[in-house]
Amino acid sequence: MTALSGPRAAVQTRSSSAGAVLDVVIPVYNEESDLGPCVRRLHAHLTAHFPYPFRITVADNASADGTLAVAEALAAELPEVGVRHLDAKGRGRALSAAWSASSAPVLAYMDVDLSTDLAALLPLVAPLISGHSDLAIGTRLARTSRVVRGVKREVISRAYNLLLRGALAARFSDAQCGFKAIRADVAARLLPHVRDTGWFFDTELLVLAQRAGLRIHEVPVDWVDDPDSRVDIVATALADLRGMGRLGRALVTGALPLAELRAQLGRAPLTAEPGRLGTTQQLGGVQQLGGARQPGRVPLVALSAQVPVGLPRQLVRFAAVGVASTLAYLLLFVATRGVLGAQPANLLALLLTAVANTAANRRLTFGITGSRHAGRHHAQGLLAFALGLALTSGALAVLHAVTAVPARPVELAVLVAANLAATALRFVLLRLGMHHRRG
Repeated sequence: MTALSGPRAAVQTRSSSAGAVLDVVIPVYNEESDLGPCVRRLHAHLTAHFPYPFRITVADNASADGTLAVAEALAAELPEVGVRHLDAKGRGRALSAAWSASSAPVLAYMDVDLSTDLAALLPLVAPLISGHSDLAIGTRLARTSRVVRGVKREVISRAYNLLLRGALAARFSDAQCGFKAIRADVAARLLPHVRDTGWFFDTELLVLAQRAGLRIHEVPVDWVDDPDSRVDIVATALADLRGMGRLGRALVTGALPLAELRAQLGRAPLTAEPGRLGTTQQLGGVQQLGGARQPGRVPLVALSAQVPVGLPRQLVRFAAVGVASTLAYLLLFVATRGVLGAQPANLLALLLTAVANTAANRRLTFGITGSRHAGRHHAQGLLAFALGLALTSGALAVLHAVTAVPARPVELAVLVAANLAATALRFVLLRLGMHHRRG
């Protein structure tokens, strides 16, 4: 099979009017009190505002309360509601099972608390129905999104997505929002390669889709945090880190059939048609600017995105990456401190954020794209990591020698000070290794 050169075929709705065009899956575990109001509200919204046949599937994750009975009662009351029961827990497991069994051409899911405003549902799935996009996600991190949640969850979310960009080169903005959709033909190809059965399922699916050359549509959402959320933040963070490590190894070792998936599902590069060439063109490796032919392999769009080599701009961008990296570092340290201890938690948090920091600075601060010299740059980043580890570990050792059990704010303050020194050293090392000029 060959990669697609344009949009996929739109979903045929007229000939399949008796079947559902959209199947919205709601994974639940012990939600007997919230499930009824949630499903009725979603059903009423879809009935009033969604122009195609739909289905709502409640995927019960081995609930130990009356959730399954409530779901079955809803299915008996509302003809568009179905139930699927699983004997094992795991949101990813529930979504994979429900999506694989569905006959609808467009599949979606949302959390039972309905934190996301349902007005975003039609904009989410419309590009999939039309064939314009392959997956769609709600994002709480867009400038036009309106979000109500605590500082702790805000920092965790942004730090996690920063790590994804640095460690896995993710280009989507919000991997964790419980509001996503996918075309069924795409899901059938991708789901067999997604191993996670828990909360990392979303991230793994999105990274795989991006690497396969699929188009991911993003919709800014209005989102209100559920104060009764039962998610164990520390356990989930650790599971996500393990998932990132496993997925990163699979990408590096070639364990995933990305070339095959890209050939089956990916969209081929656009080709210019005669008479439709603009002032900026890229033909056969020759760049044209206003009709003047200039040799070069870098398109103007990519060139304009590169960063000037001037020191002031590099400092500003390096500082922005550094602030985000420091927040991610502190989040990881706090999340693992109680489980691993101070020094191992510092080592793990510093190592993960160092890799992400090098990747982010390579692209955003110094304007370097592609894989050329990437190994050398990451080696320089690891050297900076080793020096940073020496500074932070030394600072921790001195603090614990002075005070046997220091207060957590004092411990964090010492680490921030040590990281500032390590950050200045990192900039000098990275700039020496990555500084380059453009013609």
